[in-house]
Amino acid sequence: MKPTHEKKVAIVHDWLVTFGGAERVVQQLLSMYPQADIFTLVYDERKMGAYFPPEKVHTSYIQKFPFATKLYTKLLKYMPGAFERFNLTDYDLVIASSSSCAKGVITSPGTPFIAYIHTPMRYAWDMYFEYQSHSNFLTRHFMNKWMPAIRQWDYISSQRIDTLVANSSYIAQRIHKFWNRDATVVYPPVDTERLAPNEKPAEDFYVVFSRFVSYKRIDLAISACGKMKRRLVVIGSGPEEKNLKAVAEQFKCFGNLFTFTGRISDEEVHDYLARCRALIFCAEEDFGIIPVEAQACGRPVIAYGKGGALETVIDSKTGVFFSEQTESSLCDAMTRFEALEKKNVFEPKKIAKHAAAFSNERFRKQMSKAISETEERLS
Repeated sequence: MKPTHEKKVAIVHDWLVTFGGAERVVQQLLSMYPQADIFTLVYDERKMGAYFPPEKVHTSYIQKFPFATKLYTKLLKYMPGAFERFNLTDYDLVIASSSSCAKGVITSPGTPFIAYIHTPMRYAWDMYFEYQSHSNFLTRHFMNKWMPAIRQWDYISSQRIDTLVANSSYIAQRIHKFWNRDATVVYPPVDTERLAPNEKPAEDFYVVFSRFVSYKRIDLAISACGKMKRRLVVIGSGPEEKNLKAVAEQFKCFGNLFTFTGRISDEEVHDYLARCRALIFCAEEDFGIIPVEAQACGRPVIAYGKGGALETVIDSKTGVFFSEQTESSLCDAMTRFEALEKKNVFEPKKIAKHAAAFSNERFRKQMSKAISETEERLS
């Protein structure tokens, strides 16, 4: 292989239209290989140009479609072919960051190909029926028509990858279930270095922070806090906003319990996290960066006990779990949390120390190891 500084590297990502946890992975991969080119389905330069300059980004033919950066999720049928059209034969190393079809690029037999998997396509596999139940008649028709071929391609393309890296043990299990492949676990990068506990005591409010979509179950946090007459700061926005505010309205007789902030800056989010009693996290996530960020701020997490949260929160030390996505289960967990809180169980410095294990530096080190081992195996 060529020395690292001369190595020609391709980073492949599903799409670059908003900046979130998956895009942080791409950002860290780019810091490891500043000379790398980025290949993606579609790219919104207005939103993403500050993170990924246009001269580095190569888009698929779908970029030319009208309103491609808004309608790309409707074009799943065309995504496999779009990624397979990328010619990566001149590259010495290919790294994919994928929760959809990015891991389906075709590489030369001798080119090391590592795929960092955020999740196998949920809408093709375990969440297929849930997505279908929330879709209109036309969408359901095309899902039924196209999905068998998508599943077949998804499985076949997974067999072309030299090394699979999962973002959690939870996702490694799903990879084994759907692709019959083993995966190395490397947790995603969290910018814990710039977060620190607040020296002041926690203030009397809880926080929930998420996109306002149904599976995040923000309604549980609102209804549980309403029932227990606890203050809650609700951070974020999305299609469920009207419904969530309607849930909050049911408790207006108890006073001003709820604050909806809308979208706010990272600095404002972290200020709320550093001052709150705890973050409430109701979703079953593949990993979940927000609980780690809350812990980096020294604050505990009340989390639904499934998915990635089981790997980032330590029960009765950095937070507590609730076992069912129900109001009563969450209320029970909040009661247990408050009892432990009175005993000063949750020590901000110890919680922040635990979160530091999920740092950017740790991600780069573990990914470098996975990449080096793959290169050695194929050399």
